[in-house]
Amino acid sequence: MRELWQHRGQRRPDFAIAPGADQESVWDYPRPPRLVPDRRPVEIRVGEVLIAQTSHAARVLETASPPTFYIPRADVRMELLRPAGGNSFCEWKGRAGYFDVRNGEAWIAQAAWTYEQPFDAFAEIAGHIGFYPGRVACWVDGERVRPQPGGFYGGWVTNEIVGPFKGETGTGAW
Repeated sequence: MRELWQHRGQRRPDFAIAPGADQESVWDYPRPPRLVPDRRPVEIRVGEVLIAQTSHAARVLETASPPTFYIPRADVRMELLRPAGGNSFCEWKGRAGYFDVRNGEAWIAQAAWTYEQPFDAFAEIAGHIGFYPGRVACWVDGERVRPQPGGFYGGWVTNEIVGPFKGETGTGAW
């Protein structure tokens, strides 16, 4: 499995699920987060419509959260996205702007986001697009992604990731 960083050599908390041989624990991910390339095939769909497809994604790994995948803009059908209102701020990446994603004649509100001018540590994802797997269908290496619990988070839960995850019931104090 991929090399993971454990925060200052500490072991994962007792409540964390121990990962199997081909799994990662979100409790082994770093804080501050780290950006790593991911060359597995990634697809984003709305119904039968392919929105994005890449084998050049970047994953953000952060303690307690499933990875968030960012897709190069060149691999996204940008004609199916339109700028949406609002923005948010991440202490690690900077200010994010949002996109609505076309669903036939309708639009899925704020289903994607981007960091146009991220902080230096995340410069590699400038202009890349992140998608909420609770709003559009996301796939990694043929596996349908499940959304991270909680309405705001954009983490991608797959069978290789174990938690518990930030956003689940009872995690408000994390």
